[in-house]
Amino acid sequence: MMLSVQDTQTTIFDLVQPFNTEEDTEVVDFLAANSRILACPVTSQLDFPHWDNSAMDGYAVRYTDVQHANPQQPATLEIVEEIPAGYQPQFTIQSGQAARIFTGAVMPKGADTVVMQEQTRRKDNRVLILVAPKQQEFVRHRGSYYRAGAELLPAGIMLNAPEIAVLAAAQCSRVRVYRRPRVAILSIGDELVTANSPLQPGQIVDSNQYALTALVRQSGAEALMLGIIPDRVTVLTTAIAKALSQADIIVSSGGVSVGDYDCVEQAIQSLGGKIHVRTVAIKPGKPFTVATFPQTQTSCSKLYFGLPGNPAAVLVTFWRFVQPAIAKLSGLSNGWKPKFAKALTQSQLQADGKRETYIWGKLYLEDGEYKFQPAGGIQNSGNLINLVQTNAFAVLQPGQTFISVGEQVLVLQVS
Repeated sequence: MMLSVQDTQTTIFDLVQPFNTEEDTEVVDFLAANSRILACPVTSQLDFPHWDNSAMDGYAVRYTDVQHANPQQPATLEIVEEIPAGYQPQFTIQSGQAARIFTGAVMPKGADTVVMQEQTRRKDNRVLILVAPKQQEFVRHRGSYYRAGAELLPAGIMLNAPEIAVLAAAQCSRVRVYRRPRVAILSIGDELVTANSPLQPGQIVDSNQYALTALVRQSGAEALMLGIIPDRVTVLTTAIAKALSQADIIVSSGGVSVGDYDCVEQAIQSLGGKIHVRTVAIKPGKPFTVATFPQTQTSCSKLYFGLPGNPAAVLVTFWRFVQPAIAKLSGLSNGWKPKFAKALTQSQLQADGKRETYIWGKLYLEDGEYKFQPAGGIQNSGNLINLVQTNAFAVLQPGQTFISVGEQVLVLQVS
């Protein structure tokens, strides 16, 4: 039975069980945690800011001394101290006094407000306050950003530059993250050869193996390249068995259509796998296999994706179904589902209306609006060349056959 794209997505997402916080995590140095998924919440024993400090170069004052200051009647204060960043104040500010202070410096006791230097005039050891500030203006109070002991970073988020900076500031040098998913990659077909092999008549370079390796790595997973497998059930069964012993997910390309030499289904069933999806109402990518292998005493349930052999179909089905599955498995709590946007097409789009159709091209932002430009040349699932610089796919729903230039279209974002 051919499933809709939405039903296929639901089936896959229901099958994916995220990594276990007890068994699938590791502790790493925070700098090595970039692009990893945080497995446990992080707290800190530090307040942020660590102390009351100045948000501006200026003068630390008592508000009551300057609340009526104006250019005609400035408040004149004695400067008792200069406080650069990193210096511990030595004086308590009394009535009629001020301290020269710089951005980030600790507020002295007694002062509750900072007057920016542009609103002052200095005369020797005195400062004239020309404008009345707001009370507590330009003061960053201790703990106003974060209170010690509260949750600083939640589990299930990807650690990128801002989070790494927070970990450093909080002096959290070691963090627990989920391990990277391991994805085994197989290419099936007697006609395939590696990229550095001389081509013989009828042979095809196995570009899918390399594309899938790049896609898996971009998804934050570890790619296990298991090479080219000939169209023989026994050999493929052995290869899948090896992949099951090494990986969390197996992804193959080719061998999933109805041809006489397509043997993926036989191999899966011979290993006790259960097939959940065989064909999908998607173009390109109709022959698409999803299977699971049962949990054993030494491993969790494994997920198998059998992608078509044509390059465009490989990309469409990976981005639409496999990449989100990897992201959910990895422990990412949010943001793992496919991302769509509405864009104005810059060329007319056509489809036969029989299946959900994906047209590749470029999505870009211009004058505050998303726009989509389909790739030039022949949009054919076997045309690898015009896939270059693809970052999105326009999606035409079943029954939708034509979208005019300038009309809005749903677009799948892939990078």
